[in-house]
Amino acid sequence: MYDREQRFKMEDTMNAARIEYTEKGVMHMASRRCDIVRISMSSAILAILTQFTLPKQFYLDIPDARITKVGCMLMRVNTNNTIEVRFLRLLTQKEMNKIFVYSTHPAHRDYVLDVRA
Repeated sequence: MYDREQRFKMEDTMNAARIEYTEKGVMHMASRRCDIVRISMSSAILAILTQFTLPKQFYLDIPDARITKVGCMLMRVNTNNTIEVRFLRLLTQKEMNKIFVYSTHPAHRDYVLDVRA
């Protein structure tokens, strides 16, 4: 399935995010902080602050942009405390713009939020 999808261009960003997943069966929901380093409509690279084990599937929340419960699948764990994830649905252009508006990366300094949309 993933080999037939088109590739979207990854863009540098710096957003605070939260990884949510279930621990110990179904009852206990765990939450860990992370930073989004690069993002596209179909995938992202996340910088995690501490070393912890992640399940293969989890949710990603981006509280500043008010984007919740984006389903993710873990693709690769790198040695420099970054992970590569694949989204289970494509992010819309509106969601990408909201992420870039709230980014602290210097490349997104001139982005503005359209309140009419």
